[in-house]
Amino acid sequence: MSEKNKQGEMSFLGHIGELRGHLIRALLAIAVGAFLIGFNIKWVMDTILLGPTKPGFLTFKVVNYFSRMVIGQDSITLPEHFPLQVRRLFDQFNAMMAISIVGGILLAFPYIVWELWKFISPGLHENEKKNSIFIINSTWIMFVLGALSGYFLVMPFVINFGYFFSLSDSIRVDIDLSSYITIFLQIVLGMAVIFLFPIAVYILTSMGVLTPMFLKTYRRHAIVVIMMVAAVLTPADVLSMLAAAFPLLILYEICIIMSSRVYKRVQKNNNTEDNKDHLTKIEN
Repeated sequence: MSEKNKQGEMSFLGHIGELRGHLIRALLAIAVGAFLIGFNIKWVMDTILLGPTKPGFLTFKVVNYFSRMVIGQDSITLPEHFPLQVRRLFDQFNAMMAISIVGGILLAFPYIVWELWKFISPGLHENEKKNSIFIINSTWIMFVLGALSGYFLVMPFVINFGYFFSLSDSIRVDIDLSSYITIFLQIVLGMAVIFLFPIAVYILTSMGVLTPMFLKTYRRHAIVVIMMVAAVLTPADVLSMLAAAFPLLILYEICIIMSSRVYKRVQKNNNTEDNKDHLTKIEN
């Protein structure tokens, strides 16, 4: 059986084979990223993952700077040595595997999106390719911005609350490594995925499924949902929840503005096509 039929269109099996090639290359990119993370795991652990546990972390410096201006003293004072511990034999190994795999996905994500675009681009028209390039680039940019938002805006406040909250002075604070890694990945990856919401809004508005009027009408409901999502992402205090909800609320307002522009463009294109059809009927 030939790869293409007489009309030059790729067969179903041809599409499957093409997709398999893209998936294999994407998995190889993830494997390379995971290997790089695993090979430098101590630096990644000490510098990146444990960064929000150190007093000199950027977020703490900014908060304490403004705190000294307002109340004359630091509001966040984490210890120099954060009390992490392991109580199971393979906790550190399991943590290394989880960090390597997730880190590999993060490093390879732009390439994964690029492979996706290469798979779908042959079947698109020129104007559709331009829009798809915008969507592809926006996807990995928003994903990275979401991960950075979780890392710098949410995780530090979760750590600060979790460490200083106390039921009794007789309780010693020793935090399990597995618990810390789980919360870290939950927040960073959760924020990264949520930041893809504008991409979904753009696509749905372009398809005519979603309108800016709908987003404006249900803004209050969206705020409630955002607060619930922020509470799930941050198993901590109200301040941590607000730190997660604030960028999501801004993101929702950006979605309304973007949806309005896309909606106007779609309506303009539809009107232009209707006028062309009307003129064609008159000429006929």
